[in-house]
Amino acid sequence: MTSTAKKTSNKPESGKPQEATKLLRADHKLVNTLFLQYESSRSKEKKKALIEQICQELIVHAQIEEEIFYPKVQTALKDTELVPEARVEHETLKHLIAQLEDGAPGDEEFEAKVKVLSEYVKHHVREEQTEIFPKVQNSNLDLQELGAELAQRKEELKDSSGN
Repeated sequence: MTSTAKKTSNKPESGKPQEATKLLRADHKLVNTLFLQYESSRSKEKKKALIEQICQELIVHAQIEEEIFYPKVQTALKDTELVPEARVEHETLKHLIAQLEDGAPGDEEFEAKVKVLSEYVKHHVREEQTEIFPKVQNSNLDLQELGAELAQRKEELKDSSGN
């Protein structure tokens, strides 16, 4: 990761971990902001650093959802539709991310893939925030405990990748 990458904390100023959906929403907001910066940047070097950060954020976010959030949500909600769909969407995102590793900003194909990735992430985020999160917030899940678990795993993943 480049020096333009910024570490973010998942703990509010009180020092307590965020509840799970707030932590995931913060990730969503960060990635959206990074996509906006990418779109407005004219520097290929800056764009390259931004897309690397976007991809790393998405990889870590998808992994904590898949390892921790989705299994607990699926069990708590007895869900057979939303979580499986979200997992399939993650697979598509990972496929696009892998394709970006071989390209460079400025190339037509690369820019098209970044655009599709951005639109796909927005679609996925909208579904999570409007369909899954409200159900999770009305479930019996301990969202503070789940948030702490997500934050801990996220830090482990970021530390192991050097971010």
